[in-house]
Amino acid sequence: MTTEELTEYIKSEAKRLGFSACGITKAAKVSRHDCELLDRWVAEGQHGEMSYMERNGDKRTDPTVLVPGCKSMIVVALSYAQEEEKEPYGGTLHLARYARGKDYHKAVKDRLYILLKKIEEVTPVKGRPFCDTAPLLERYWAREAGIGWIGRNHQLIIPHLGSYFFLGELLVDCELRYDNPFTDNFCGRCNRCTEQCPTAALTTDSFDARKCLSYLTIEYGGTLPDGTGEKMGNCFYGCDRCQTACPWNKSTTPTKATELLPSVALSAMSNADWHALTPEKYASLFSESAVERAGYARLMRNMEAVKKG
Repeated sequence: MTTEELTEYIKSEAKRLGFSACGITKAAKVSRHDCELLDRWVAEGQHGEMSYMERNGDKRTDPTVLVPGCKSMIVVALSYAQEEEKEPYGGTLHLARYARGKDYHKAVKDRLYILLKKIEEVTPVKGRPFCDTAPLLERYWAREAGIGWIGRNHQLIIPHLGSYFFLGELLVDCELRYDNPFTDNFCGRCNRCTEQCPTAALTTDSFDARKCLSYLTIEYGGTLPDGTGEKMGNCFYGCDRCQTACPWNKSTTPTKATELLPSVALSAMSNADWHALTPEKYASLFSESAVERAGYARLMRNMEAVKKG
């Protein structure tokens, strides 16, 4: 296969595996400008207790250090969009959309392993897949691979598809045809995400994780700040408001990755069921979910805050 043919083959296989987008970029050091932005964000302490953001700076800013010998990065996006407006949540306690299905790390990486095997069938190649499992600046690389732009809500937005996506990367040791970076930004003068952020974690040009409800309910292990429960509304794990406010998410197509949809047991949970949640029921609901990482105690802390709020 020529480089052109191999590139088209990879994108075709990625689509067949259910990925909504696939772009390819050269595995190279992150731009100086973006490195400086990251360093400043960490130096100002806006990452909160996420101390892992302080480590592995060389790997975070240079994929060839993370995977020696890699030459290209294949970036993919897997939708987790649901028919949200039709869901009967109302005043029902619930989790952020991304956490309602099975573990997204596995969903994306399983598909990337299959993609790697398909590439191996047509050319000698070595590669490693990732999905939020290594110090990679995923949104930066998705932009470099031409998939979309980093919006005012600091999420990757794909034109006409929105931002309800998990990103994954496959680092390979072969040269491919590279896509042009996505240089446009279609947020324009829209500030709906910053206006809808209940904690003012988002501003027009920055993001303070320490104020973010997703950070506080998932990453933060301490006592929640006073008033957090009132700001959480009925979502006790994560927060979707900067995404639900985004016009690009108004006409999303529900995902075809059925493992990312809520289970029957999760959908059947009532407010009374949530408040009566036992460690055993928690383990049953989230044994194959990314929520398992947070732990039972943190989930109950969040629900208690919502109850008081």
